[in-house]
Order: sequence, then C-alpha cells, then structure tokens
Amino acid sequence: MITNVSLVTLWVTDQDDAKKFYIDTLGFAEGTDVTMGDGFRWVTILHPDHPELEVTLMKPGPPLDADMAEAIRRSLAAGTMGGFGLTTTDCHQTYEDLVAKGVEFTQPPAERPYGVEAVMRDNSGNWLVLVEKREYTGEDFPH
Repeated sequence: MITNVSLVTLWVTDQDDAKKFYIDTLGFAEGTDVTMGDGFRWVTILHPDHPELEVTLMKPGPPLDADMAEAIRRSLAAGTMGGFGLTTTDCHQTYEDLVAKGVEFTQPPAERPYGVEAVMRDNSGNWLVLVEKREYTGEDFPH
C-alpha cells in the first residue's frame, strides 16, 4: 500500500548554489549529500516540518539522454521550468521577507479564489508558487 509521496525531483543548474538557496533563503534543511560512482551526486533537501518528503536537487545529465538534458538546461535558462508550490500563513509578509533576501518574484501577491498567491524563481530559474490558502469551492471560479 502506498502511504505518501516521499521524493520529488527539481532540476537545478548548480547543486551547491541550489542547496544554499533552499536552505539559507527558504528555510529548508539538508537531507542527503553523497557522491556516488562516476561522480554522480545525490543531493536532497526537506522542509523541517515535513521530513517525509525530500526534494532531489538534480543536475540535468545521466541517466537522461543528451537531448533531454539539454532541453531541461534550455528550459531552466529561459525560466520556464515549473518547480512546486509552497504554503505560507501570510503570503504578503513572506513575499516581503524573501524580496529583502533578494528572491526574484515574477508575480507579487495577488488575490485568487483559493487564497493569496505569489510566484517566484529559484536561483536555477524554476518557478515556485507561494500560496496562503483559504477554503474554496468550484463556484469561486468564474465560468
């Protein structure tokens, strides 16, 4: 029986820089950082309150084929790679705190039917959604 999601992959341009960004800027904790055969490095981070879900900070390369790795690098450079969503209790305050730390936002906090949402980029070009959730139903969305 499957009990939960335990690992997701986030493509990054530099594992050290990404690890520093997620730990020092966003408040994640270090998970694993080991180098395996052929120089392959396995780096994970996790949110301290949710250690059951690790995020692998993966550089595009093997085991991907060269074409796929290059496509991911191009998407990162263009800022078109989606990352994941982060929940906050106060989107406006978290936005201000992160802007003060130099985080680039492509969308400031805005009201949505499901809460307050802002969109930022990590230091690899992935976009991350920051959401202060509220209860909603399908009727809250325009048809």
